[in-house]
Amino acid sequence: MSRTPTHRGRRAAAVAAALLVLVTLPAASTADGPGAAHRDRAAADNAPGRTAAQTVPGRAPADNVILLIGDGMGDAEITAARNYSVGAAGRLALDTLATTGRRTTFSVDERGRPVYVTDSAAGATAWATGRRTVNGRVSKTPDTNRPLPTLLEKARRHGYATGSVTTAPVADATPAALTAHVTDRSCKGPADMAECPADTRAAGGAGSVVEQTVAARPDVLLGGGADHFAQTVTDGPHRGRTVLEQARAAGYQVVRDRAELTAARTDRPVLGLFAPDYLPVEWTGTPAAPGGTAPQRCAVHNPARPAGTPTLAESTHAALDQLTARRDRATGKGFFLQVEGASIDDRAHEADPCGQIGETVAFDRAVAVALAYAGHHPRTLVIVTADHGHATQILPEDARPAGLSSTLVTDEGGRMLLGYATAGSGGTQEHTGVTVPVAARGPLAHRVLGLRENTELFGTVCAALGLR
Repeated sequence: MSRTPTHRGRRAAAVAAALLVLVTLPAASTADGPGAAHRDRAAADNAPGRTAAQTVPGRAPADNVILLIGDGMGDAEITAARNYSVGAAGRLALDTLATTGRRTTFSVDERGRPVYVTDSAAGATAWATGRRTVNGRVSKTPDTNRPLPTLLEKARRHGYATGSVTTAPVADATPAALTAHVTDRSCKGPADMAECPADTRAAGGAGSVVEQTVAARPDVLLGGGADHFAQTVTDGPHRGRTVLEQARAAGYQVVRDRAELTAARTDRPVLGLFAPDYLPVEWTGTPAAPGGTAPQRCAVHNPARPAGTPTLAESTHAALDQLTARRDRATGKGFFLQVEGASIDDRAHEADPCGQIGETVAFDRAVAVALAYAGHHPRTLVIVTADHGHATQILPEDARPAGLSSTLVTDEGGRMLLGYATAGSGGTQEHTGVTVPVAARGPLAHRVLGLRENTELFGTVCAALGLR
C-alpha cells in the first residue's frame, strides 16, 4: 500500500524535481542573439506539463504565433542549403530551434483512405484546418466538399490581427488554405473557375481564391499574383470591377515594391503585389542535367529580379511591424502570421539546385527575422516546418546517377553532387511522401516533440492563442 511521505521526503522530492527541470532545459546558444535571457525564462515556463496559461489565469499561452512554411523543404533540401551556405558543420537559423519533431504528410482520397504523397493544397489544408483532404482541394472536406474553418478565420474572429506572406502568388495553394475554400487550387481568379463550378458566385459559391481572400480581409497580405487581381469579377456585388478594385474598396492600401511597403501606413490593411505571378528567385545557376554539370558556383544575384522586389526576410519584417501596430492593447491579443518560402518547391520541380538552395537560404533569413522578433517578444510561438519533401538527393561526388544531377562548389570549398531522379530531362520532379521536420520555440513549443500528424499543428496554434 502507499505511504504518506514525511516532511523530509517531500523536501527531497521538491529539490529533485527542481534539478530535473534545470538539467532538461536547453542551454543558451550564442546564435540565439538578442532576447536569449527572455527565451531561457520562457523555456522554463513552457517545459512539458506547464504552460503560460497556468502562470497567468485566463490568458492564452501566447500573444503571437509565427508559422513559417518551407514549401517542399524536406531534410535533403535543408541539408543541401546548409552544406552550400554555412558548411556541413555550420548551422542555419532554423537549426537553432532546439525543440524538434517530425510530421506526417500524407493526404486522403474522397473515402478517407491515405494517399501517401500530398500536394501543397492538401498539405496546407491539414495544418490550416486540422483535417486532411484530397490533393488539389483547398480547405474543404474530402467527402462532402464543404468549407472547413481555418486558423486565420478563427484568429480573426477571436480578435487577433492576421497576416500571410509568401514568395508565390497570394492565391497559391499554401496561402489560399488560410483564406479561401475551393474545390481545386487552380481556381485562383474569376477567370480560372473551370474546375470549381459549384464555387462560382453564379452558383451560390464564395467565388475564386482572390475574391475570398479579399473578403477574409487579413491585415497583411504580401506576395505575388498581381495578374489574378487584375481579373474582372463576373458575379456578385463587385461584378464588373477587377479584384484589385474590390480590394481597394475594402480598404486595402496596395503596394508594389520595397519602398512602398516600407512607407505603408499601419492603420489600414496592406496588400503587397510584387510580381505578376511568382516572385523571381534570388539565386540562379545551371539546372541539373543527364550526366551532370561542370562544378559550379551559384550566382547570388538574379538579373531578372527587379531591384525593388523585397526579400522574404524584408516582407516578414514589414509584416511583423504592421501586425505589432495592430496589437489589441486592451486584451493583449497580438497576431497570427504565416510565412511561406514557396519557390524551394518550384525550383526543385525544375531540378534547379541553385534556385532551390537560394530560396532555402532566403527562407532561413526570414526564420532569423521571426526568431529575433520572438527574442524581444517572448510570448511569441515560432514554428518552422514544411508541407512535404521533394526529389533532391545528396550523392557521393563520384556517383554516376541515372537521372539528372549537378555538382556545386560550396562556400567551404567542397564539391556537392545533387541528384534528381523522379523525372527525366524536360519532366517535372515529384514530391515525396516522407515525414518532414518541425521545430519550435516559445509557448507550447513542446507540442511539436515526437512523430505526430501534420493536422496537429492546427490544434497547437489554436491552443497557443486560445482559439475555440
